[in-house]
Amino acid sequence: MAALSQLLLALLWVPVGSLTCYGDSGQPVDWFVVYKLPAQSGSGVAAQRGLRYKYLDDHSGGWRDGVGSINSSEGAVGRSLLPLYQKNASQLAFLLYNDQPPKPSKVLDSSRRGHTKGVLLLGQNGGLWIVHSVPRFPPPSSSAAYSWPPNAQLYGQTLLCVSFPLAQFPKIGRQLTYTYPLVYEHKLEGDFSEKFPELEELIKGYHVRHEPWNSSVTLTSKAGAIFQSFAKFGNFGDDLYSGWLAGALGSNLQVQFWPNSRGTLPSNCSGVYQVLDVTQIAFPGSAEPTFSATEDHSKWCVAPEGPWACVGDMNRNLAEEHRGGGIVCAQLPTLWKAFQPLVKAWEPCREESRAFSPASSGE
Repeated sequence: MAALSQLLLALLWVPVGSLTCYGDSGQPVDWFVVYKLPAQSGSGVAAQRGLRYKYLDDHSGGWRDGVGSINSSEGAVGRSLLPLYQKNASQLAFLLYNDQPPKPSKVLDSSRRGHTKGVLLLGQNGGLWIVHSVPRFPPPSSSAAYSWPPNAQLYGQTLLCVSFPLAQFPKIGRQLTYTYPLVYEHKLEGDFSEKFPELEELIKGYHVRHEPWNSSVTLTSKAGAIFQSFAKFGNFGDDLYSGWLAGALGSNLQVQFWPNSRGTLPSNCSGVYQVLDVTQIAFPGSAEPTFSATEDHSKWCVAPEGPWACVGDMNRNLAEEHRGGGIVCAQLPTLWKAFQPLVKAWEPCREESRAFSPASSGE
């Protein structure tokens, strides 16, 4: 308890203007990925409750065991979201969006909104964007403190946090007009409202109203890392991965998503590039057991031949062909080298989908 109290006191002095992603080390980082493990992965009480995670950033040397529990403010996710729960954070703006919000909305029909989950957190000199797969997360700012929702403990989850200068947030806001998120809480006052009219419109429920129904933009992090955001509106009417992303990246893709929904799309080899459904995930060189995609609610994909790796919030199923959503990709060697070996097995393409497929180099 003493160590936790010291941590909280240390973080409280950080000025809101320096909002950024915080790593497991307790220091600011340009970006990180947290992979929350399924409950049955590993051993011990914490593992059974589904609170263990793997951590990755540009300087971590690959996947590391997370520090403590993902339910704790000592870890990267809790540290990064701590400003939300500080009662004196006046110079702060934020948007919390989730198609499965912590408390179901009596006004908004989430099924008409995008299948998209995330956090925008802005200070005077920068902010962060978290793209994630976690239902009913994060808790609203009125909560006593950061916590992890019990409903999200059983299955695997992914969260990507990137630190951005303020100049990037108008572009992020425009991307969100394609994904059409359900914003369940926001704070956008004073200068923030004037600087970011795109976010103001988003809060009011604005979405893109004419073609093209998809948009890709380049985003540059605080440290100069290049990310590519892909966003589609429901009128796009096709799978994000096989209908657009594989061609845009010019690569075969192996896609991890929640396969337990109705209308799941099979692996697709009918185009120039193959889009293969991941069925098993494993962390090489780790004591973690292999786990099935049916135990994993995370959403990510990787180019088996390199150099792309992406983290997002969309599945591959018939319903989501007609919903907004997106994904954030990068050609960062650290990111690709971490995700590419995770693919233990995938679903081969059916014979009828191979007609126009080149020889596979990923199987």
